[in-house]
Amino acid sequence: MSALETVAATGGPADGGAPPLLSVRDLVKTFPGRRTRGGRAGAPVRAVDGVGFDIAAGETLGLVGESGCGKSTTGRMVVRLLEPTSGSVTFDGRDISHLSARALRPVRRHVQMVFQDPFSSLNPRQTVARIISDPMLAQGSGAADARKRAAELMDLVGLIPEHLDRYPHEFSGGQAQRIGIARSLATRPRLIIADEPVSALDVSIQAQIVNLMETLQRELGLAYLFIAHDLSVVKRVCDRVAVMYLGRIVEIGHKAQVYGAPAHPYTRALLSAVPLPDPAAERARERIVLLGDPPSPAHPPAGCTFHPRCHKAREICRTEAPLLQITGPGQRQAACHFPEPAPAG
Repeated sequence: MSALETVAATGGPADGGAPPLLSVRDLVKTFPGRRTRGGRAGAPVRAVDGVGFDIAAGETLGLVGESGCGKSTTGRMVVRLLEPTSGSVTFDGRDISHLSARALRPVRRHVQMVFQDPFSSLNPRQTVARIISDPMLAQGSGAADARKRAAELMDLVGLIPEHLDRYPHEFSGGQAQRIGIARSLATRPRLIIADEPVSALDVSIQAQIVNLMETLQRELGLAYLFIAHDLSVVKRVCDRVAVMYLGRIVEIGHKAQVYGAPAHPYTRALLSAVPLPDPAAERARERIVLLGDPPSPAHPPAGCTFHPRCHKAREICRTEAPLLQITGPGQRQAACHFPEPAPAG
């Protein structure tokens, strides 16, 4: 397999260095369609359609896109909260896609998740001590050791260890998310799937949580799959960015390339919607407005799924699905028949 084919197949860099910590290949998730009033089964919903990417140890990959594009479903399949319809998830060289619950248990300590809503993800009937200790108890730790570790983690995420015996409703939203992060760190993981970890928080609290996650990454050597729709936050925390549309990755590359010179029309439209702090620059820049709504994943368009909303669409876009392939230097890839040219120099 050539270097180009390797990159196109994985959605990640094929630099010949150390093997990636996480490798996702051709991941697919299809949900059964809703039954009609007559009892007929509806068209199946292909929520994730052949997604692939790599994450290196200590790296942060951002996964962005509109609501309903399949990014959260992808994250949940990585941690096996959802079973893949097909494809593979390989962690540290081991395929975990179809492991039994018993075989998956020792792997789970290394792959944890932070959820979007801190309150709905914390059991309101359990104390913080129990919430943080549960992952350790499930992995065989003793109760005393688990509580000691929980106190250490409270301090690590900037909370008071003496509050271990409080309940989630006694904390603010930012504090509750810190508890969720502490729980994800309980088993000393190597990879954390962060699913919209700051979208439910106030802007000032968002900055605190982002700073905390960056600090923890430096100190503990964590890798993140950072799922978000806020492109400003993704630019701040991520090394590489993957853009999803209707269940597929349409562009992936280093954040400087994706933000500085996006190759896919959908990426350009997303970035044009991000407000600029300079009013003059905001007024002068090009604003790309997408027509219509995203198509239904139960009835995706033929060819390139973005073509009904794309100003560059041609006949080939309506009949042939473009492959994810290198466009320009740096192994940035885009799935477009007519990608934007890379800037000179």
